[in-house]
Amino acid sequence: MKLYIAIAALLLPVAPARADNTFVFCHQPFALCAASGATLTGKQIAVNAANGTVVMYPEAVAVCPVLHGPSIADVAGGNMKGSCTQPGPNQVWSLYQVREKFAQAPTWKRNTPAVPRTFVTGGTPTTSISNMFSFACTKTKRAHLFGPMLANCYGPVSEDVQGAPVAVGTKVVTQAPVGATYSVGGPVP
Repeated sequence: MKLYIAIAALLLPVAPARADNTFVFCHQPFALCAASGATLTGKQIAVNAANGTVVMYPEAVAVCPVLHGPSIADVAGGNMKGSCTQPGPNQVWSLYQVREKFAQAPTWKRNTPAVPRTFVTGGTPTTSISNMFSFACTKTKRAHLFGPMLANCYGPVSEDVQGAPVAVGTKVVTQAPVGATYSVGGPVP
């Protein structure tokens, strides 16, 4: 349970980085990417940084389950626009909710244990992270007849939740399996 709390802490800055509190609870469907890997798209993505600027990063895409219930968002982070309002038709935000079990690749079976792990970034696809927190996703299809709705979520590679780069040699946490490329996660506070 302590590691789940540490994952939740990734979403909360150690020191306030924004003048106002932009972390809020949203109450609509959302994508949970905590146990997903990602693939580079070859494009760049704009990120709302903590200092109010927009920073460009290499973009990755992760396939994530769409879940329901309260979730936490940074409405000034990622590529959110100040509220929980869905980004567009057939779209959801990639947000966070503490869950020990949820559907994940490759089987997309509900209630699959999502085991947190840490690693040190090394600059290769399997030792780098991506950040999908508070980024827009497009719903695609159901994983299978009784499976969850899936969404393609787009976010930056080697970026923390405040828009700063994650350097090689940084200890990070994820729920993605060992061997996943660009595991969705963030630096350990």
